[in-house]
Amino acid sequence: MGFSILSSATARLRFPSCINVALIVLFAPIAATSLSAQWLKVTTPGVPRNADGSVNMSAPAPKLADGKPDFSAVWMTGEPNTRRGGGVLSSPKQAAGPTDAQAPNNSSTSNPSTSNPSTNDKPGDAEVITASRQMSNIGVDLPGGLPYQPWLVPIVKERTANDAVDDPHIRCLPDNFIRAYGLPHLLKFVHSPGLLLMLNEMNAGYRQVFTDARPLPKDPAPAWQGYSSGKWTGDTLEIDTIGLRDDTWIDWNGSVVTEQAKVREQIRRPDFGHLEIRVTVDDPKAYTKPWTVTLKQRIVVDAELIDEVCLENEHSLTHMK
Repeated sequence: MGFSILSSATARLRFPSCINVALIVLFAPIAATSLSAQWLKVTTPGVPRNADGSVNMSAPAPKLADGKPDFSAVWMTGEPNTRRGGGVLSSPKQAAGPTDAQAPNNSSTSNPSTSNPSTNDKPGDAEVITASRQMSNIGVDLPGGLPYQPWLVPIVKERTANDAVDDPHIRCLPDNFIRAYGLPHLLKFVHSPGLLLMLNEMNAGYRQVFTDARPLPKDPAPAWQGYSSGKWTGDTLEIDTIGLRDDTWIDWNGSVVTEQAKVREQIRRPDFGHLEIRVTVDDPKAYTKPWTVTLKQRIVVDAELIDEVCLENEHSLTHMK
């Protein structure tokens, strides 16, 4: 198709060639080149390791100065999508594969010595970043699916049928944080008492979660990431977010949240290698009732974020017209 969507992310091999422009932008197939300018082989300090040198994913989570869990790390999805029959998703019309047989994010079941360890008992591979099971349909595990309001049903059906040609992600617009947890791009959390900063490798995006007890704004101007304030309940960080833009996509099928959405995340780090993010969406404009999903993350070590710029020399929209 003869177009370039990335800046200096050419050092990281992601996926083989895909069938359409939408998939190319989502998964960013890249040819490997010189690694001299990239932070791909840096040693992450403070990583607990087993006797054989492998990462001890079930070691205790690190702590902040105030004693709360420290979420600081580079992360990717903890539930990579593996379709029945193999391969990766090539269309939003395809169904996700089964859940991992061994539950991640639970240190009591994460044992590196088992004969058939879960994928999630190993760090994520920065050179093979996969999408999550929920990337295409975030409600894939909900009985009956997402509880859409009647007006949204035909819109999602159309977006799925046309391979999400109007997807804001494909058009290089910022990814909402709910969706970012499942896309095949690295996230980096920088955590301190009072602030959790979430950095998205894709287009150098960021999100700020304030944990200094500030109230949410009463009449916020709609924003891509909304406005987020968090508080601790034990070792779980509860984040409330409002002020999202209308028609903000949260999966590849075209499911959305609207300006009426209230989103609560409950984030916990049960051990060194995993995050568990329980997301509840209360959006009466788009859904008939609140719904909750759990989006799991696993750590990536010995690598850092690199430039992954979709907008630079972007020609996708020309081909999509």
